[in-house]
Amino acid sequence: MSFNLQSSKKLFIFLGKSLLTLLEAMIFALLPKQQKNVAGEIVLITGAGSGLGRLLALQFARRGSVLVLWDVNKEGNEETCKMAQEAGATRVHAYTCDCSQKEEVYRVADQVKKEVGDVSILINNAGIVTGKNFLDCPDELMEKSFDVNFKAHLWTYKAFLPAMIANDHGHLVCISSSAGLVGVNGLADYCASKFAAFGLAESVFVETFVQNQKGIKTTIVCPFFIKTGMFEGCTTACPSLLPILEPEYAAEKIVEAILQEKMYFYMPKFLYFMMFLKSFLPLKTVLLIGDYLDIFHAMDGFLERKKKL
Repeated sequence: MSFNLQSSKKLFIFLGKSLLTLLEAMIFALLPKQQKNVAGEIVLITGAGSGLGRLLALQFARRGSVLVLWDVNKEGNEETCKMAQEAGATRVHAYTCDCSQKEEVYRVADQVKKEVGDVSILINNAGIVTGKNFLDCPDELMEKSFDVNFKAHLWTYKAFLPAMIANDHGHLVCISSSAGLVGVNGLADYCASKFAAFGLAESVFVETFVQNQKGIKTTIVCPFFIKTGMFEGCTTACPSLLPILEPEYAAEKIVEAILQEKMYFYMPKFLYFMMFLKSFLPLKTVLLIGDYLDIFHAMDGFLERKKKL
């Protein structure tokens, strides 16, 4: 009898809390959540020397954050540093770091802790793309994709998460991709690495939730192609539904999602609908939709970006 009462009580508490969370979500869907203040927060951005990483740095510079910029390209990173200072940042620190090398990540991370302090917002943005069919992609390029797009997240989490836990304050940002949600023709290794990054970020979030570390937030970002040059030559057959995103717009919206502490952020919004359809429609129907949107040929015109040394 007492067991039944206990089970009923647990069920009612669960239903009540579920209703409150649904109501909260509905309210924030209508009324945007207030953005948190990041002035003085130490924000580390990997891949800050160009593209999206540079634009994210400029967004945080305008908001008064202390910037820590990592990139393998020293010249590009120093240019971002200069631009961030011109945008209003008072403290900017640029470090040359190859995020694919574990020992280098740990070494530079120790340097950051000594010279700047505890990182409170970690944005894992660095990424590379091979753009080759699976059997045409050399093993070393596949390994490089995983080293940069996924394994680097492991090492940066290991380096900076302990201080966030000790302070009960931090924000982990994973720049994944729409290719971290669905498989894409010509992007097998890239998709695998982005799926892995998504899974890591989600799993670490669950760990912090179970351990009641409420001060540590997570945001997982999954954008469609962005015009940064990384996916030069790629196309979309339905720009009204799946537009190739303007870099400045993408950076602005990503920062808004971080400041509103959104867990998942997909761009464009049509991706939410696509993931909903994928969850229950028959495979043949999903493939028909992909064929209609010409997603399977989006990489046909891909132009490999020349590596800057």
